[in-house]
Amino acid sequence: MRVIEEGLHTSIQDLGRIGYRSSGFPISGPMDSFSMKLANYLVGNKENTAVVEMSFVGPTIEWTKDAIISITGADMVPRLNGKQISLYRPIIIRSGDILQFRTARNGLYTYLAIKGGLAISKKLGSRSMLVRTEGTGLLSRKLQIGDQIPINSITTPNIKLNWSMNPNTFEIYSSTEVIHYIEGPQADWFKQNQLDITEWSISTRSNRMGYRLMGDEIETTRTQQLLTEPTSFGSIQVPPDGQPIILMADSQPTGGYPKIGQVILADLPKLSQLLPTKRFMFERCTISNAYKALATQKQLLTKLSHTLKQKWEG
Repeated sequence: MRVIEEGLHTSIQDLGRIGYRSSGFPISGPMDSFSMKLANYLVGNKENTAVVEMSFVGPTIEWTKDAIISITGADMVPRLNGKQISLYRPIIIRSGDILQFRTARNGLYTYLAIKGGLAISKKLGSRSMLVRTEGTGLLSRKLQIGDQIPINSITTPNIKLNWSMNPNTFEIYSSTEVIHYIEGPQADWFKQNQLDITEWSISTRSNRMGYRLMGDEIETTRTQQLLTEPTSFGSIQVPPDGQPIILMADSQPTGGYPKIGQVILADLPKLSQLLPTKRFMFERCTISNAYKALATQKQLLTKLSHTLKQKWEG
């Protein structure tokens, strides 16, 4: 497939680069892992198969061979040869077709999965884009006009691809006004409940590295400096100006700002899909409840995976 019109920030992502944080590389991977996995399930792929991730404004793609695709996540009003198509279903693509995405109606990140996956080699054990490097190739930068992205050849199945999924039946973004977190290692450096009592919004200066928050200033009770220590996707850091930064998928492996909290894993997908300026609240939860929320989400994905696998097996 060939990119004939760029999106705002379109990249290739699998579930991330494991084992290289000690060398300074971020894990990367999808901002919304739930939608990414579901896109792969819909076309019969394994969940770690690399997909195309689009941010806010999508690209236009010309297909150079037949394919089967699915689209999940934010609704970028996809059109195939000028006709609007649905999300959350497998779609047959023919060579010469034009797939066009536009500005997201809801959410920020959209995922395009191709049955059989992308025919590109891994870098450092992953097919996720390598950020802040001087390498060459499709995994060293966002996708640009003229990029040719090879896809693996497939045999069109002898079954009708006439099923679809209603995203409302498994909506994990239904309560986007609340993001749950557990206390961070430096929570006692700050006055109690400051995260919980403030209404927050995400700055437009946010990206895959970090979401800058706008709200009341977080006041610290200590003036000491923190030694650099490990961070993770979802770490809530508080810099000297008191406006928190949530580290996201492409964030650095270490940081020197105190961490007031950590967004729970189950809420990272809906956090990633929050539009800039959309207001939300934080709610502290226990580690036990964080595990329960993650287990519930994993059970749902497992159920969806088995259901869709049966569809492909006829």
